[in-house]
Amino acid sequence: MSTTVVNAEAEGKTWGGGNQPLKASYGKMMMWFFIVSDALTFSGFLAAYGFSRFKFIDSWPIADEVFTHVPFLHGQELPMIYVAFMTFILIMSSVTMVLAVDAGHHLNKAKVTLYMFLTIIGGLIFVGSQAWEWATFIKGDYGAIQTKGGNILQFVDTNGHRVALRDFAIADTHDERTAHTRDNGLWFVSEGSLPSYTVDEVYAGLEANENILVRTQIINDEGEKTVLSREESLKQIKENGTLVVEGANLHVNEYGSPLFADFFFFITGFHGFHVFSGVVINIIIFFNVILGTYERRKSYEMVEKVGLYWHFVDLVWVFVFTFFYLV
Repeated sequence: MSTTVVNAEAEGKTWGGGNQPLKASYGKMMMWFFIVSDALTFSGFLAAYGFSRFKFIDSWPIADEVFTHVPFLHGQELPMIYVAFMTFILIMSSVTMVLAVDAGHHLNKAKVTLYMFLTIIGGLIFVGSQAWEWATFIKGDYGAIQTKGGNILQFVDTNGHRVALRDFAIADTHDERTAHTRDNGLWFVSEGSLPSYTVDEVYAGLEANENILVRTQIINDEGEKTVLSREESLKQIKENGTLVVEGANLHVNEYGSPLFADFFFFITGFHGFHVFSGVVINIIIFFNVILGTYERRKSYEMVEKVGLYWHFVDLVWVFVFTFFYLV
């Protein structure tokens, strides 16, 4: 019996077995496996978001009206400006990561240290910005009324500009409202913070201000939300208004369909967790670089592996940004 040994390199094959499939180290191959599996996970989430959006296309919130805030510039309508800034910062952090990997190939410890530091700063700015965006989204700015059918009614002036509840609602100083807690009559049942106004107070303010109209969440043929007449506005609030909604959470959403808020929290939160994890890993690698760990090994492959993860996180955000903010 004879045994034939095939020389993979002589045959021109990429891999004939051994410890380096596709001429990549085991560590990089495992990172690629993780990236592919995680990409499939994000794809499933974004596909679910896409199907849900097109199912409720006539009532889905308009991104330009939701993401209009910029830190330190309160009261100004600047749609998408801060989200664009966040995206720019994350993309630039990906550039600095490329430079760090390239410096590692040249065994340049000083440049690897500098570019890793800049990458970490970019990641921290992005995570902090996303936390601020969440807080603004949850708090809300204008408030709205939820109807019996779960639809959202917003308020605009005769020029179509949004009007906040605090600008016209008439508070009843004689009506004291108490939230349910475990010690005031309903055991094991607690109620979230009460809205600033009741439906009756909003109706009284609407009735007293003739220049305010109700805008429904239904988008008309011009791509704008439908504004009701004065008579229909009063009728909708009087007959169908059930709850004052301020901001957004997993139950209600002043911007429109609650499903939008659910997807926003889940997908952007999942991506934010990836970015935060990447920052933590980058910090660990950064200190290893400072301590000379990879200098002694004569290899900065670990920087390259964490760079693959960081580029993946950056690429995923491009899709999240497109789905939530642009389309």
